Amino acid sequence: MRTNAVTTETIFSKIIRKELPSDMLYQDELVTAFRDINPALPTHILIVPNEPIPSCNDVQPAHEAAMGRMHTVARKLAEEAGITDGGYRLIINCGEHGRQEVPHLHMHLLGGEDVGPMLIRKQSV
Repeated sequence: MRTNAVTTETIFSKIIRKELPSDMLYQDELVTAFRDINPALPTHILIVPNEPIPSCNDVQPAHEAAMGRMHTVARKLAEEAGITDGGYRLIINCGEHGRQEVPHLHMHLLGGEDVGPMLIRKQSV
């Protein structure tokens, strides 16, 4: 299901505006990056566009600069975390079946140990 192009206020909006505390690692005019409060791996960083884009389904050509910046910031933060040699995973969840929990597009940078298989398929009965 496509989300509305205008999202409601999210926790990420408040972090971007520094109204809520976070372990912020990077911020510029396009994106903000901070450590996940419930990390799944030793390195678990969220990278979000400062503009509240609800999901990947709402990305428009005008967002291309922010989408590209998310990737270059991910590379920079992976280097700073010392995880580039061992590798890392970038994940963007989209919608209910993609398990997106916050309606503000965000990228997970995960690493610091083996991230495991890409997907674990359910066994059919």
